[in-house]
Amino acid sequence: MIIDVFSMRHIEIAKEPIELYRILKIENMVASGGEAKFVIAEGQVAVNGIVETRKRKKIVSGDVIEFGKEKIRIHVK
Repeated sequence: MIIDVFSMRHIEIAKEPIELYRILKIENMVASGGEAKFVIAEGQVAVNGIVETRKRKKIVSGDVIEFGKEKIRIHVK
């Protein structure tokens, strides 16, 4: 049996696109924008199952971001 260690959260944003590092900061997944940029550059963040190293990657509704043990899906209000 496979157990999913990620707990999927659904996040609403006011408008799209939004930059990847901003999502990590806004959702308190990291302590600062600088830390967000660092963990992205180090390859610790995935978007839609693919490791993403672009800090300013444009995130749109339906995208799934994974970092650590967190997994979030983005939706536009």
